[in-house]
Amino acid sequence: MLSHGQIVRLIFGLKLRELRQERGLTPAEMARACDVSVSYLNEIEKGKKYPKADKILSLSKVLGVSYDQLTSLTLSRKLEPISELLQSDLLKEFPLEMFGLDPMRIVELIADAPAKMNAFISTLFEIGRNYEMRQEHFFLAALRSYQEMHDNYFEELEQDIRTFTVEQKLNAAAPFDTSQLERVLTDKYGYSLDRTLLGEYASLGRLRSVFQPKTRRLLLRPGLSSAQEAFVLGREVAFHYLNLRERPYVNASFPVRSFDEVLNNFKASYFAGALLMEEEALVRDLQKLFEATKWDENQWLGLLTKYNVSPEMFMQRLTNLLPRHFGLQSLFFLRFDQTDAAAPYELTKELHLSRLHNPHGNELHEHYCRRWISLRLLAELRLQAKPGAPTIAIGAQRSRYYGTENEYICLTLARASTATEPAVSVTVGLLCDENLKRKVRFIDDPAIPLRIVNETCERCPIPDCEVRSAPPVEIERQQRQQQLAEAVAALVHGA
Repeated sequence: MLSHGQIVRLIFGLKLRELRQERGLTPAEMARACDVSVSYLNEIEKGKKYPKADKILSLSKVLGVSYDQLTSLTLSRKLEPISELLQSDLLKEFPLEMFGLDPMRIVELIADAPAKMNAFISTLFEIGRNYEMRQEHFFLAALRSYQEMHDNYFEELEQDIRTFTVEQKLNAAAPFDTSQLERVLTDKYGYSLDRTLLGEYASLGRLRSVFQPKTRRLLLRPGLSSAQEAFVLGREVAFHYLNLRERPYVNASFPVRSFDEVLNNFKASYFAGALLMEEEALVRDLQKLFEATKWDENQWLGLLTKYNVSPEMFMQRLTNLLPRHFGLQSLFFLRFDQTDAAAPYELTKELHLSRLHNPHGNELHEHYCRRWISLRLLAELRLQAKPGAPTIAIGAQRSRYYGTENEYICLTLARASTATEPAVSVTVGLLCDENLKRKVRFIDDPAIPLRIVNETCERCPIPDCEVRSAPPVEIERQQRQQQLAEAVAALVHGA
């Protein structure tokens, strides 16, 4: 990340260059008038050096501005977007080094061509405003890119889990004994656990846990399933064991304060999921499932029971292990939420390891394809649901995108209750290629249906779709544009 000193030097240099050019002075003329070398002036303008007070005074006199005006962190209107970016929390907190970016190279790019960089940054800001992108959206997108860079498998975290298990003499056999984590939190980290207080706050129904750092008290919502509580406890252990200081204090999604908070929350969640589903044991179980020639829903649901985890935890763990142990890098992960049966489906989490797959979350308020098993399974579960505990089901579908050869086998776990209750589905999609056919034998099971799918109804030309939720207005608009372009071309060429 860029330090405050780097940002101050860069803003000063940009301002100095702009004022010098406005006065029509060459670098040599400016250097001569201020009694400095041209190379030193060049380093100042590029943000590499910051002059002493006497030199700043000399520069301000030559340029005809006050000392305070030259040293302020305000750039002209023309360079305002660069100033906004440099002084934003986004650039200050974003770990450029994690993505292999040298902060000084960013400084050089801005300093070498400020006008072009300004235009580029202005364009990004304009796109962000049009799509209502907030800082947290950028941080979450950066996290997804970080996961994709590593195929969502992190050897250091896996080793940390193995070391922690040995140090604390834990039994990692499935299902993981949650009382072990409670013991570590209370004995090693001085926690106290409260399983009643949070239940008194009805308006905070989304919160499963709240950590009070001053008293080290962890509030747990009454009625959590053992899987939910195990994940919360595992995440709390991870924050301390991995020394992740900047962290959220609640489990729900709230506006984030920094990229470090987003990254640390991911690491703690990864730790918790991997702790509850030990790597070697789960890989062995998956190998048995993949060697079967028939798709068996009960065997897959049996793993949820064996490891006592939620559908999302299980599917997230698959995205860690399938690329590493089975060579299945071409996969995507999707989570859809629906607050009640009348509400739209929202794509709330996604990961695309090969960066080639649809769907992607969009801000266009369009209707996602109802032919996806992710949505179909939710609708079917709602019809079957009875009051009481939600129903969990798993399904498989081969999905081929309309007009292409792109085909994926999608494995979906869904949880739904009555029409007035929230529902969620999580899907792992695997590219149907020769590699998958060698690793997953049930891929050719005729019991797995094949459906032609698309991305959104508004962009889908599939005729007579039985589950269409909106007319193909975007397709119709493109057709009108094509017809107009052809008519103009014919007119231009005298046809």
